[in-house]
Amino acid sequence: MLAVLWLSAALSAIALSLAITVRGEIERTSTDADGLRAYYLARGGVDRCSLELLWSIGQLPDKRPIPRYSTEVLYHFASGDVRVEIIPETAKLDVNRETPEVLDRMIVALGVDPGRAAEIAAGIDDWRHPSPEGGLFDGYYSTQTPSFQPLHASFQEIEELLQVKGVTPDIFYGTYAPGGPDTQLEGGRTLVRHSGLQDCLSVYGARGQVDANTADPAVLAAVGVPAAAISMIVAHRRVKPFSQQDLTDFLGSMGIPGAPLRVEGNSIVTLRATARLRLPGGQLSDLRRTVAAQVKYMGRDADAPIHILRWYDTAWSN
Repeated sequence: MLAVLWLSAALSAIALSLAITVRGEIERTSTDADGLRAYYLARGGVDRCSLELLWSIGQLPDKRPIPRYSTEVLYHFASGDVRVEIIPETAKLDVNRETPEVLDRMIVALGVDPGRAAEIAAGIDDWRHPSPEGGLFDGYYSTQTPSFQPLHASFQEIEELLQVKGVTPDIFYGTYAPGGPDTQLEGGRTLVRHSGLQDCLSVYGARGQVDANTADPAVLAAVGVPAAAISMIVAHRRVKPFSQQDLTDFLGSMGIPGAPLRVEGNSIVTLRATARLRLPGGQLSDLRRTVAAQVKYMGRDADAPIHILRWYDTAWSN
């Protein structure tokens, strides 16, 4: 009888363990399936927004599907909702043309120690210029594992910054840090995202005025906008994007009418889409999936009106 009892207990433990494992695998598979559905939903949002922007700019200027000055659009599909952010490359600085002084101000505004910020700015400037006799940091690069020689030419992709002396993944991609009491989130979390170099620099960035509606505060600081004005710009655009007249009036009221700011961009924008699936009850899932595309709108004589320059299967959105 005792042996039977012990055998029954062992079988019960095995059955319980198997049930827990199976349940976990079912939940994991369900999450993976939902993630894949959300991915394609987000891709659909990028495709739709890219076409509607094309129609708004060139084909239907009097009946724009996307209102002028918009910085985001929300799509309601049967399977879920997609929020697409419209970020012109003029929201970022041109990594190949900005002076080391502007780069230094921007990096300090990102929260980097001033000494390291100066080193990174000098490293970027050294990397992008020809140097037949060797650059300032060539000795450092030769001691790395694996060792390499800097190109001493213009940056072709923004990710090349990860090789520049002083740049870490946290500085490039951004990071999260504890916030204050006013940043309390659901569940007691107080993490706040801090932007990185990829949010502020681009190989297609602005060569003069930056977009007031989407530029990171560090970019605004780098081009000389006072801190008080930056706070007011961010507060204003959270409520409503600036129109050109709004921006002109605002800069005049702040006493900085010559600030290098503009609205909208040129021909290159980043479309960043975040999708949430609709559950059977109609509410939205907590699962989110974000993708992004860097899109260039071509001229009328081009073989295709839209070119995808970069595609990001995984992106970040606030």
